[in-house]
Amino acid sequence: MIKNFMELAVDRVMNKIMHELNLVCSCERCQMDIKAIALNNLAPHYVVSGVGEIFAEVNQLYIQHETNIIAELASASALVGKHPRHNNHK
Repeated sequence: MIKNFMELAVDRVMNKIMHELNLVCSCERCQMDIKAIALNNLAPHYVVSGVGEIFAEVNQLYIQHETNIIAELASASALVGKHPRHNNHK
């Protein structure tokens, strides 16, 4: 199995700090846009191993990258808040 650790880490951090991002909108589209923008600005970190090993590595690397992930999520949240792309936003 090959997995981008950064995607797992962004999911974990995003769930942890969602209430602190001061989102204008918390719809699924805006959340996915925030995640995509953050991931595009973070270096990928692919791992190849079994599921248990991936989660062990995620836990170790998560702490090392948490500050960068938070910064990218905050930046992406501000951008999406200014320019939301969902259909029902006015």
